[in-house]
Amino acid sequence: MSHAETLLVVPAFNEGQRLAAFLPDLCNKISTSSQNISLLVIDDGSLTTESTAMRACVESLRATHPFLQPLLTLPENLGKGGAIYAGWSTSTSAEWLGFIDADGAVPAAEAIRFARMAHESTNTDGLFANRIQMLGRPIERTFTRHLAGRIYATLSANLTGIPVYDSQCGLKFVRRSCYERVRPGLTETRFGFDMELIALLQRAGCRLREEPLSSWRDIPGGKVHLVRDSFRMFVSLLSLRRKLQKSAK
Repeated sequence: MSHAETLLVVPAFNEGQRLAAFLPDLCNKISTSSQNISLLVIDDGSLTTESTAMRACVESLRATHPFLQPLLTLPENLGKGGAIYAGWSTSTSAEWLGFIDADGAVPAAEAIRFARMAHESTNTDGLFANRIQMLGRPIERTFTRHLAGRIYATLSANLTGIPVYDSQCGLKFVRRSCYERVRPGLTETRFGFDMELIALLQRAGCRLREEPLSSWRDIPGGKVHLVRDSFRMFVSLLSLRRKLQKSAK
């Protein structure tokens, strides 16, 4: 791993098609920016055909983009959080650790803008993107997904006491020194990993802030199912609440 100021990881589970559409643009945006970013794609236990496609995509770009690391292949599916933590653990030198979703819903340019904001800030340890509809900032989201997101945010705030607007948005940056302080306590690797990470960082005294994305749009092919996964998310929030209450005693 190179001595990069920022390690940006892309967790990918069966993302052969969407990664191929997104990764070239992300690489181009990084190469033309002034940010020192090392990029790592993590294959989170994908099917063989999907894994082969993702590896081919990564290898085709590495010759012209030296900051792109070889594909990190996990032997089994760990969940999005597990894949991200596996990727972050490969660096002991990066000042900032970040992740962006492989589907391209968050524009590649936003990864650069947020990386720049993180480095330029002297009073921020965690910088999280959110999808808030504002004038001049188009957020193209289905009504169902928007409603589900607002319900989850309300439940998150009520159950954990953390007033985060959009914990599930797929672009986050954390100062590595703060992440290392909370890493031993992080146990959630799937639906609730974002909220657990935010909660433990806040409890550790890290300075966190949310910033709105300039744009975001739903990309077909998502793996989250509203009915099935809503219950799992609710259970993960209850588990996090019990964990926070126990540690506060």
